[in-house]
Amino acid sequence: MPEYVTSRRVKHSAQNMFDLVADVECYPDFVPLCAALRILRRDEENGDNVITARMTIAYKLIRESFTTRVRLERDKRRILVSYIDGPFKYLENNWSFEPVDADRCDIGFRLSYEFRSRILQTVMGAVFDQAFRKFADAFEARADEIYGDGSADFDPSTAPAGYRS
Repeated sequence: MPEYVTSRRVKHSAQNMFDLVADVECYPDFVPLCAALRILRRDEENGDNVITARMTIAYKLIRESFTTRVRLERDKRRILVSYIDGPFKYLENNWSFEPVDADRCDIGFRLSYEFRSRILQTVMGAVFDQAFRKFADAFEARADEIYGDGSADFDPSTAPAGYRS
């Protein structure tokens, strides 16, 4: 089963990055392959906001839609996404946001998936892998656009090994 895991230090607060990732309705504006997203339901469970959303991904002539449950655990600074239905056999992704200081945070992103169809896995697998590698860049670029790039205050030499500026 394909899995993509990354972490990086960014020059934005954990709260701002959490809010940006939690704003799923804006994904079609900047997330690779995301052609559309529709909120189906909003709930609250044990103090956490839970969103049920239907996302359409598109690449050339291929369009597929799937439904996920997005749990926004603001107090734990994490977002958990679980699969409900669509072209996948399995899909799960998680985000974590750990503050470094008031203006920087470490973001963790993990995604694992498998398409139901071997044909779709073959056709979309390489495209998905490339797109997921661009996810972190897309979110960081969106944060720079919304919150400013903060580059004057960011020193990448203070990031731990394995993190990218």
